[in-house]
Amino acid sequence: METIDIKYFKEKLETELKVLTEELEKIARINPSNPNDWEPIPQNLDIQEADKNESSDRRAAFDQNIALVKDLELRFNNLKEALQKIEDGKYGICEDTGEQIPVARLEANPSAKTCAEHLGPEE
Repeated sequence: METIDIKYFKEKLETELKVLTEELEKIARINPSNPNDWEPIPQNLDIQEADKNESSDRRAAFDQNIALVKDLELRFNNLKEALQKIEDGKYGICEDTGEQIPVARLEANPSAKTCAEHLGPEE
């Protein structure tokens, strides 16, 4: 097996986490009672507006943001978990087999929890 360059993957994970955090902050905020939970930021959905189409458009955009936040939040938490594994000395180890995850798989997905043979639904 190849040796995993921990410093390289840590930098890669931190960079991706920074970019993802910036994207999340545009459409969501951190839940004050759970720092791993992001909540979509509601837009002004004032039903008193003269233009009901604008209100409907805002509601549709908010509904889309809910789904987007859910996907980005999952990725955010996977990145944080991978960084924690680096700190714990467990990065790059398949959660199913305990074997090293191939470097090529980590290149494709630095927060991979398993080798390709044991892909989970969130990967």
